Formats: sequence, structure tokens, C-alpha cells
Amino acid sequence: MQTDNILSHHVETARQKLHDLQNKYGFDHASVLKQSMVLDELINQYQYTYYRREKKPIA
Repeated sequence: MQTDNILSHHVETARQKLHDLQNKYGFDHASVLKQSMVLDELINQYQYTYYRREKKPIA
């Protein structure tokens, strides 16, 4: 559960940074695109963690 909270916080922080960068530079600036990739990776990690917890293998 703690991992979910930490990842969730990182996702929200990255999302806010992306929003701020987009407001400052527009959608096609390199820093915006890079931050978008960072956010995508964090979301993937969060979803993977959630999936592993919810879909425990049946032994």
C-alpha cells in the first residue's frame, strides 16, 4: 500500500510539472515531450503495481 501512495504522489507531481511546462512552452517543446515520457513511465509503473496486487496468481 505504501508503494501505491508513493507512486501516486510521484504521478501527481509529474503531472503537475507537465502541466506547468506545457503552459510555459506549448505542446511541442522538447522539455514538455520529455516530461510526458516521464509521466507515462510512472503511470505504467503504477498500473503494473496495481495489477500485480489485484491479480494474484492462483496456486
